This record gives sequence, C-alpha cells and structure tokens, in this order.
Amino acid sequence: MTMGTAAVRVRGLWKRFGQQVAVAGVDLDLPAGKFIGLVGPNGAGKTTTLSMVTGLLRPDQGSVEVAGHDVWRDPVAVKARIGVLPEGLRLFERLSGRELLAYTGRLRGLPGDEVDKRATQLLDVLDLAGAQHRLVVDYSTGMRKKIGLAAALLHNPEVLFLDEPFEGVDPVSAQTIRGVLERYTGSGATVVFSSHVMELVESLCDWVAVMAAGRIRATGTLADVRGDAPSLQAAFLELVGAGTRDTASDLDWLGGGTR
Repeated sequence: MTMGTAAVRVRGLWKRFGQQVAVAGVDLDLPAGKFIGLVGPNGAGKTTTLSMVTGLLRPDQGSVEVAGHDVWRDPVAVKARIGVLPEGLRLFERLSGRELLAYTGRLRGLPGDEVDKRATQLLDVLDLAGAQHRLVVDYSTGMRKKIGLAAALLHNPEVLFLDEPFEGVDPVSAQTIRGVLERYTGSGATVVFSSHVMELVESLCDWVAVMAAGRIRATGTLADVRGDAPSLQAAFLELVGAGTRDTASDLDWLGGGTR
C-alpha cells in the first residue's frame, strides 16, 4: 500500500439496533501511513463503525475496503492485514502473557521461532517482561491493554485499529503505548483509534474524522478540522453542536451550603 492511497474506504455504511440508528450512511476515506483519530462524544457511533470496519459486526448496508480488500467478500485477506484492539477486550485469561502471544502468533501462521523472537521484543518494549509468566487474569487494566496491543502488533499488520486504547490506563503505561504507536506509524503503517479526549488526539494524530449522531461531521488534517478555532476541542464542540446551552442556570440550587 503506497503513501497517498486510502488505507480504509467506507461507502454508505448503515447500522440500526431496533429503532436506534447507530451509524447513518457514513462515507469515509482514511489515508494510509497516518495516525488517525476517529473522535466524537459518547454514543456517536465510533465503536459501531470500527466494529463494522474490522469485520466484527455486519452492517445493514454499505461496503468497507481495508488495504484494498473488501471486508465482507475477502475477510481472510483483510484479517491478515489488520490488528485490532477493541474496547472491552476479551483475552484468554488463563494463559500467561507470553503464552497468549505464542498462541496468537501461531494462530496467525507465523513460524514458532519468529513468534518467540517478536514476543520477547514486544514484552520488553511494553515493559511486560517481568510479568510475562503471570496469568493475564491477574494483569491490571494497563497491563491488559499492553498485552492486547502486543497481540495486535505481533503479525506486523498494515493497519491497526484501536478503540479507546488509553481508557483506564495509568500515565506510565499510556506513555509506553504512545511510544510504540509512534514508532509503528513512523515506519509507514496506519493507526486508526477512537477517542473522545481531544487533547490526546491533538497531541498524537495528524488526521482526524469527527463523528456525531452516527454521521461524519468533518475530516482532514488537524489544521483543516481545527480551522480558525483556538483548539481541536473548541472546533469539536462547534461541529457537534455542544456548548450552546447554559447548564449552570439549571442548577441554581447546587453549592453554597444550602439544602
């Protein structure tokens, strides 16, 4: 996949849950070789969109191509080229961290010696070497995110999808994860991650897509989306129509020691 091409191409994507429309006709081209943020408030449709893009959830309508392959017509080719760290990741908790990577790598069809070499390197870089023989069930939230990231990176995917990868992660683990992702995109690979923390997106990403109420509101480089706003946060609030209501006047009873 060459620079300047689309790593992900989405056309007419819809998903409903009963009467609830979660994703409403999304069209999206995500450029290759970029650190991309899919941002939006809670309930915007980010997780549902990423689940459909990665083949975890079948859309009601629309098509998705990743690295030039149709997600639903050629799922094996797509899964060989992507890594996924979903929100609420479920791991094989009765395996140790190293056993989990050994299993994942062999499941991907990598030679055993290569899996062991890559696992050792990932465990070391992600500061998990000291816990590699502990069961995953005993890992903290940050450690679980890091071993999940290691499993997603083990086969060296072209595109890496991360759903709220820093949620509930301590600052030290977050910095470690950040360093690995920056090294990964520096080699020409693509990272797509969802978040509602604008400061994090602004410090990490060079391209963003803003989503609200199941629709894409803006896409482009940070500078394009920010426009004349003082920050991405300000531009985001304007794009999603937030911040126009005076909520303080609704809570005039709050504070001051009164009952």
